[in-house]
Amino acid sequence: MLAPLVAGGDREMCVMAALDTKHRLLVVDTVSVGTADHTFMAPREIYRDALLAGASAIVVAHNHPSADATPSADDRQITRRLAQAGATLGVELLDHLVVGDPHWTSLARLGVV
Repeated sequence: MLAPLVAGGDREMCVMAALDTKHRLLVVDTVSVGTADHTFMAPREIYRDALLAGASAIVVAHNHPSADATPSADDRQITRRLAQAGATLGVELLDHLVVGDPHWTSLARLGVV
């Protein structure tokens, strides 16, 4: 559901899906639109929107305009920061998807979350 929102863009874009306790969708928000090789994914911005939606869990996705869905070292680092912030707030980070074209990579499946 999130991949089509960010795939194929010429700039990196981050979106967040806020989910309730049964992981039903509450809202999808655009967190940021960045440059060709960077977007801003601050825990404060992501979890503000999640808390306002009453979320119990979130999934975050961002694209790589290069079409390479391989997570960077920065992608892994921000995923760990987001998971830690979510644990503190009681809003679980279920996954962070890196979207290329046409593929995507789940950082949860890679064991980063």
